[in-house]
Amino acid sequence: MKLAYVLTDQTGELNRALAATAQALIAQGVRVAGTTQTDTPRPKTHHCDMDVKVLPDGPILRISQDLGEGAKGCRLDADALERAVGLTLPRLDDAELLIINKFGKHEAEGRGFREVIAEALSRDIPVLVGTNALNVEAFQTFCDGLAISLPADTDALLGWLRPTANAA
Repeated sequence: MKLAYVLTDQTGELNRALAATAQALIAQGVRVAGTTQTDTPRPKTHHCDMDVKVLPDGPILRISQDLGEGAKGCRLDADALERAVGLTLPRLDDAELLIINKFGKHEAEGRGFREVIAEALSRDIPVLVGTNALNVEAFQTFCDGLAISLPADTDALLGWLRPTANAA
C-alpha cells in the first residue's frame, strides 16, 4: 500500500503543491484521477470561493457556497463535493495514481472521498491526500497510521511518486 499525506499551515501552499504535482504527472503521461483545489479570494471578505478540478481534465466544480457576510458556519457545498466524488470513483478504472485535495471535515465524519481512497488502495493505486491540522488525526485513524507525511513541495511529491510514474 502506497499512501501519503501532505499537511501544511501555509495558506494556499497545499493546493499549489498538489495541483503542480498533478499537472507535471499528467504532462508525463501518468493517468491521474482525483481532485485538486483552487481558492479564489472574494473582495471585502476573508472568505474565498473554493473550486475543485476533477482530474485529469475536469470538470471544475464550485464546492463552496456564499452564506452571506455575517455567516460563520461551514461553507462547504456538500452536494457539490459528492458530485466530485461521483465523478472521481469511475475514473479509478484507468488510474495509476489518486490525488485528493483534502481529507477534510466531511471525510473525517465518514463521507466525501473516503470510499474513493479506500477503493484506490484496494486496487493498489497509490494515493496522495492533502489534509489540515483539524483533520489529520481522523485521517491517521482512517488509514490506521499507515500513511507517510510528505512536505508541500512539488519536487518531494514527485520524488515519492516517481516509481509510480516510471512504471507507467
